[in-house]
Amino acid sequence: MITVCLADNLPVVHYGVKSYFRDHPEISVVSNVGSFYMVPDALRNREINVLVIDLELDGLKSIYELKAIIKNFPNTKVLVFSSLNEQVYAPNAIKAGAAGYVHKSSKLETLGTTIIRVHQGLVMMSENIKKNLALIAKQNKTERVYRKLSNREIEVLRYLSDGKKNNEISKILNLNEKTISTYKLRLLQKLNVTNLVDLVNKAKTLDIV
Repeated sequence: MITVCLADNLPVVHYGVKSYFRDHPEISVVSNVGSFYMVPDALRNREINVLVIDLELDGLKSIYELKAIIKNFPNTKVLVFSSLNEQVYAPNAIKAGAAGYVHKSSKLETLGTTIIRVHQGLVMMSENIKKNLALIAKQNKTERVYRKLSNREIEVLRYLSDGKKNNEISKILNLNEKTISTYKLRLLQKLNVTNLVDLVNKAKTLDIV
């Protein structure tokens, strides 16, 4: 039996996923957590084969924190289950070490199939994501467009879109405020805009945030 920990903010997601897999012959949801701070204890307290986690989970401030979980719990496969744009966030999650990415618009049957396959050691992603990763590998930094924003740039952009100031973002990500300003300038250049309002609007138009 594949043991699963589900990490998600929404009780309805916990209820729906657990109900769907209640009588599943291969998958058992044995742990449910509602914040990222609870994840390490959940993985330490019992053997978890697959961690199914939302990138918007409360307390998960950065993809680098997810990367640390992957490093510290090598026997647990990490599967991202999120409503964030797959084209933008899946490549970064896979590069960070996640074993797969399932969009929340997918059927729970797809989630189940993916859980089984990542447990078998496969890395699961859509064909579009495979092409996107291959394209990123061929391009250098100066050729990147919005789809190839770095992990940090995407994180900073999300917080800017939420209305947070540079000093607030620096505290959340534990970075120098000047570093945040540098990321902001890079974002303005890469998205070819000149001010924060246009930056946020363009990011929303391109479905980055």
